Amino acid sequence: MPYPAQIDRDTLIETARQLVEQHGIEQVSLRLVAETLGIKAPSLYHHVSSKNDLLRAVNEVTQKRLFAMLYTAMHDGDGATARLLAVCHAYRAFAHQNPVTYTLVYTPQLDLHPPAAEQEKAVLPLQALMAELAGEANSLTALRGLLALLHGWVTLELAGQFRRGGDLDVAFAEAIRAYVAGITLVLSP
Repeated sequence: MPYPAQIDRDTLIETARQLVEQHGIEQVSLRLVAETLGIKAPSLYHHVSSKNDLLRAVNEVTQKRLFAMLYTAMHDGDGATARLLAVCHAYRAFAHQNPVTYTLVYTPQLDLHPPAAEQEKAVLPLQALMAELAGEANSLTALRGLLALLHGWVTLELAGQFRRGGDLDVAFAEAIRAYVAGITLVLSP
C-alpha cells in the first residue's frame, strides 16, 4: 500500500477523473478513489477537503484539457473560418472522448465550477478568433452563439436525441458552416 505522502494531488485528481468517466459522478466517492489508489480514505484529506472539492478540481483539469485541445486546433487550417471549423470539430471530439466529465464541467451546481476568472481567461483566444470573423464589437455575441450551438449539439448527441438518421458528422459540419456563414454575413464589419 503506498504511503499517503506518495500520492500527489495531480495523481489523485486524474484518478478521480478516470473514475468519474467510468462510473459516473454519483458512484464516485472518496472511498472509491482511495481504494483505487491503494490508500485509506482519510489520507485524501491531505489534498482535498470533500468530494465537492475533488469534483471541482476534476472540472478544472477537464476544462484545461478541453481548452488545450481547442487551442491546438486553432492552428489547423488557413484562415479564420478553417481554424474555427477545426476548433468546433475538436470540441465535439473532446465531448465524445470525455462524455461524463464534459457534462460535469457544465453542471448547474455552482460550487463545482472552476473559478470564473479562469473560465473567462480560457475563452479569450476563442473570442479573438471570432473577432476575425464577426468583428471585435460582435465577437462576444458570436462566441456565445457558437458555444450554445456546440454545447447544444453535443449534449443532444450524447443523450442519443438525434435518432432520425443521416450522417451526424456531415450534419454537424453543415450546421457549423451555416453558423459561420451567418455571423460573417450579418455581424462582420
